[in-house]
Amino acid sequence: MRVPLNWLKEYVELELGPSELADKLTNAGLEVSSVEHLDRGLQGVVTGEIVSLAPHPSSDHLLVAQIDLGRLGKRQVVTGAPNVARGQKVAVALPGASPPNLGPVREVRLRGIVSEAVVCSAWELGLEGHRQEEGILVFPPSTPVGEPVATHLGLDDTVLEIDVTPNRADCLGLVNLAREVAAITGGKLRLPRPELPTASEPASAYASVVVEATDLCPRYVAVVIRGLELGPSPEWMQHRLRAAGMRPINNVVDITNYVMLELGQPLHAFDYERIEGHKIIVRRAREGERLRTLDGVERQLTPEMLVIADAERAIALAGIMGGEETEINDRTTWVLLESASFSGANIRRSARALGMRSEASLRFERGVDPELAPLAARRAAALMAELAQGEVLDGFLDVDHRTAVAVSVDLSVKRTNALLGVELSREEIKGCLERLGLDCREEGENLKVNIPSYRADLRLPEDLVEEVGRLYGYERIPAVFPPVIGAEPKQNPKQEFLSRSRHLLADLGFREVLTYSFISPRSLELLKAGPGHPWASTLALRNPLGEEQSVMRPTLVPGLLQTAASNAAWGSGAFRFFELGKVFLPREPGGLPEEEWRLGALVGGEDPKEWNRPARPLDFFYLKGVLERFLAFWGLSEGLEFASGPEWAALHPGRRCRVLYGGEEMGWLAELHPGVLEDFSLPDRVCLLELTLEKIFAVAVEVRRRYRPWARYPAVARDIAVLVPEAVTHAQVRQAITRYGGDLLRGVRLFDVYRGGSVPEGYKSLAYRMVFQSEDHTLTEKEVSTVCERIVGGLEEEVGARLRS
Repeated sequence: MRVPLNWLKEYVELELGPSELADKLTNAGLEVSSVEHLDRGLQGVVTGEIVSLAPHPSSDHLLVAQIDLGRLGKRQVVTGAPNVARGQKVAVALPGASPPNLGPVREVRLRGIVSEAVVCSAWELGLEGHRQEEGILVFPPSTPVGEPVATHLGLDDTVLEIDVTPNRADCLGLVNLAREVAAITGGKLRLPRPELPTASEPASAYASVVVEATDLCPRYVAVVIRGLELGPSPEWMQHRLRAAGMRPINNVVDITNYVMLELGQPLHAFDYERIEGHKIIVRRAREGERLRTLDGVERQLTPEMLVIADAERAIALAGIMGGEETEINDRTTWVLLESASFSGANIRRSARALGMRSEASLRFERGVDPELAPLAARRAAALMAELAQGEVLDGFLDVDHRTAVAVSVDLSVKRTNALLGVELSREEIKGCLERLGLDCREEGENLKVNIPSYRADLRLPEDLVEEVGRLYGYERIPAVFPPVIGAEPKQNPKQEFLSRSRHLLADLGFREVLTYSFISPRSLELLKAGPGHPWASTLALRNPLGEEQSVMRPTLVPGLLQTAASNAAWGSGAFRFFELGKVFLPREPGGLPEEEWRLGALVGGEDPKEWNRPARPLDFFYLKGVLERFLAFWGLSEGLEFASGPEWAALHPGRRCRVLYGGEEMGWLAELHPGVLEDFSLPDRVCLLELTLEKIFAVAVEVRRRYRPWARYPAVARDIAVLVPEAVTHAQVRQAITRYGGDLLRGVRLFDVYRGGSVPEGYKSLAYRMVFQSEDHTLTEKEVSTVCERIVGGLEEEVGARLRS
């Protein structure tokens, strides 16, 4: 909101400079975003009268003028302005002045003649709405000479741009802003008290008001004024309106805008003689109803919108903009003046639906005090009587459907001090609130505060505490650390599980990625997720940002693949990515989805060769090792199994498996099918896994890692090769070896798989290296052999294995 200080000073005594006032308002919660001096560049520019004009002796287009500057004497000016004439009152820039579009002025010699000043155009002075090619600015003949041009143009003013917060709608009127300034500075408040001469004839004989939508219009005040003489507003009013950012139109319209800026109450003037039946009806718009507004646009209305209508049609959009058919024009002599209170929520919805914002809607959206309606009507009617010679008919047409409720708040002195962190007496608190115009009554050690209608933002004790704080001065409140209460918050077990999982994968060389929860259905089509596939059923968004983000993800795979494709396009070589995030699985129709935490990981490319190791492909078995390390960290090594599947077309048929623990499926691990790699523009081979973290968390056992000394006794290694049927998996053999190896078995590793040759058809040879060690003695050959025999016997019994000869 633009606040001209000269206008503000009409309502409050003000001795502070603009910058100091801006600082005080900002510290009190009314942020001043800028301070604009309207006379910037106009110092040293004065009015003068051209008393003589003669041709330049050495030029055919220049003239030499003698200009009377009153108390400043006379100046000789050489000018080439096409519209200059003797007797004109003009703007003269003296040496040292620097008008905005002219620059520094100095005394110069032109073709041998001294020019002691410059006669200026409106464009050179920086006045809005003027062009460079226009001639010099000419003032009316009655203009006094020697007067600063800024004063004559009403530009000897400073404007504060205040960012009014949504809860302080009252400060969108200069009078209430003056209350704030008076409370902050201690200046005396001077509120306007309009005196309204009225005619003997009653307004009710000429007009009537009916409010049908009482829920959207609690109060409507109408005034009838006749005998108006339309014309320009007085200069002082035009100057104030321009400084506040509004364009003067005519005296009637300007008065409605002036009072709106002054009191914060929007007004509208209808041409009384163009109101059918001279009847105002406040109602909801009818289905299909249309209205051409003052901006010349025909609007399609809906029944949710509030309109002002006459006996036949809608004539205004309530609280937003008037209609073209009842607009004030040069022939208007009778006016019906509207001052009303409308529902802020309804005005906001209507303005948004129509794409319209106005100064009126801005105020109604934030809330206008219903008590302002008759006061603003009286103030505007008095100005129309004074400035437009109007005759105000007796009696306001005031339709009031409100139920008056007095608002009072009990304020505890002890709690006020506790919240602010200060020690104020009851009298000091009372003094702060009374400076704001609040009526306070002492009740024991506390206060009962009556809230005026214009402060709709004050409803709770904490609201009043804030008022005390800003009036006392935030800068005076000591800065101290609050007492620490209770212990530092900790993560719950599930949060800790997720956090440690992230750190573990990062330690294993993976980089975490975060992808959108919304994906494209096309990405699931590329993954061959047809009917019956677990990913085929998705949850579609009602208002998606676009097709690329139109369904909620049932898997983390699309986001990981797109991230890998983006990195591969930049030639990033090997990549290891993981994501911990939620997937969204549809439930019953119309219900909320089931949200499930998943871990997705993806590897591809090849680790380059280094001086101490060869190049290493990031393949299926590499990712399987990472998976085993991850599950081992959570104590899930025993009981871990890998089974064939899943049978999805997007996965490589020979490199895929399901991950089981205790017989329950935890997820899957696979290499991507070459055809899918091509669809996602991915090179070489890519392997990925997805685990259901909810299931892992339910059975995870945190492994307590303790440091222990190095074994003092040597380890013994034994290799065995067994023949097993093709259907027997490595996991089954390894589990059997572990079970029968007992406490002496320290490790087991598969180092060879062989088929053909001497191996019978339908069988395969698996070779294992087993490491045995004791913590308290050196193992003997007999002890090791006994354990090996037990292992071989167990393998024969459990999986039908036999030693390969």
